[in-house]
Amino acid sequence: MSVYHQRIGGTTYSFDGLVELLAKATPKRSGDELAGCAAESDAERAAAQWALAEVPLGVFLNEPVVPYETDQVTRLIFDTHDRGAFQAISHLTVGGLRDWLLAVAVTPDAAVTLAAVAPGLTPEMVAGVCKLMRNQDLIAVAKATEVTAGFRTTIGLPGTLATRLQPNHPTDDPRGIAAAVLDGLLLGCGDAVIGINPATDSPTATADLLHLLDEVRRRFDIPTQSCVLSHVTTTLGLIEAGAPVDLVFQSIAGTEGANSGFGVNISLLREANEAGRSLRRGTVGDNVMYLETGQGSALSAGAHLGAGGKPVDQQTLEARAYAVARDLDPLLVNTVVGFIGPEYLYDGKQIIRAGLEDHFCGKLLGLPMGVDVCYTNHAEADQDDMDTLLTLLGAAGCAFVIAVPGADDVMLGYQSLAYHDALYARKVLGLHPAPEFAAWLDRLGMIDPAGRILPVEPLSSPLRALASAS
Repeated sequence: MSVYHQRIGGTTYSFDGLVELLAKATPKRSGDELAGCAAESDAERAAAQWALAEVPLGVFLNEPVVPYETDQVTRLIFDTHDRGAFQAISHLTVGGLRDWLLAVAVTPDAAVTLAAVAPGLTPEMVAGVCKLMRNQDLIAVAKATEVTAGFRTTIGLPGTLATRLQPNHPTDDPRGIAAAVLDGLLLGCGDAVIGINPATDSPTATADLLHLLDEVRRRFDIPTQSCVLSHVTTTLGLIEAGAPVDLVFQSIAGTEGANSGFGVNISLLREANEAGRSLRRGTVGDNVMYLETGQGSALSAGAHLGAGGKPVDQQTLEARAYAVARDLDPLLVNTVVGFIGPEYLYDGKQIIRAGLEDHFCGKLLGLPMGVDVCYTNHAEADQDDMDTLLTLLGAAGCAFVIAVPGADDVMLGYQSLAYHDALYARKVLGLHPAPEFAAWLDRLGMIDPAGRILPVEPLSSPLRALASAS
């Protein structure tokens, strides 16, 4: 294990191994302080970032952050690493990678170049370079990176911002869910997925919700996909029972221990991916997995220790979750960036930074990356912070965001975005829904020639039927 040194202002700082160096170089956040791995001062953080900038990328292939022998996520990262794709950047340091990314981002062929190198990047490399970048750097490189996926709509196309319509209800009341779905559709939301977090993981209740969403989709010929976010084992059973499953959902994390806490492993996730694809329900693609992540999940599960028993910082562990996601070729991945609470991301500033980090890392690693722009009511954040993060993510080319009625999820008890927030972002940033969904909105007379959503009164008769269906 290497020891890294950096002298600043007459003081020499030492970092015992890559795990400690990465943690100390991370921008300040409450989760790392809780884990006891954060820098103790701004000077120590600057020294760690300086030392990290000089680390050759090849070191990440020789010094695992989490031991290879004890962690299947590490084995996945190392065993699937594309050495050929890595050759283009193998001579670089972490600081050199930052410079290279920013230089590539302004070239006409940026998307092609970044896509070609993605298989050669490990999550730890991407997490490392992320720690050296300002917010504008994260936005610029993410904007230049293009990742698309498809099922019934195409996700991640340049110039688009899709939405997950999240009609959660505390008792899974079909009438309440139908009203929330209607509200979202009338405001042009739902092109990424209509996705319900069920109040229970009962297979019967989950099946009822799947049939409800599928009936609405088929009745109005809506080009989108539905998902009930039950545990993957529940969904596998429902696939076998013939339920109308579009997407297979699961929360994932960046260590084997944290994934075990979710009741999953890589083999099970691969089985679920194949089961979902076997149904062949997609029309424009066969990406069937919907995966959720979030900084702090491994720490909250007590599964955050790495090489030498040292705590790994939560942003690096989050990036490692994207290796699991990348293996499954998903339709949708999103970080629920402020959902776990202020113990992990204390305030609006930390949430904004983490959202940009997660989006950058996921997209650079080749994922159609979205963000649940959210916070809990006991965090030092408010809706102004969410407006800021939404705007920055829209500028960065985020694939999709989550929207709930009134920005208040009454089942999960947290604050997210409202349906009309997506309309704001699309209008201000010149973005559009997924093309298949936009064509449906146009066919029903829901948008004007400029792409603006129309009020209900002048709408066509099919939309009046939709409005009366609830």
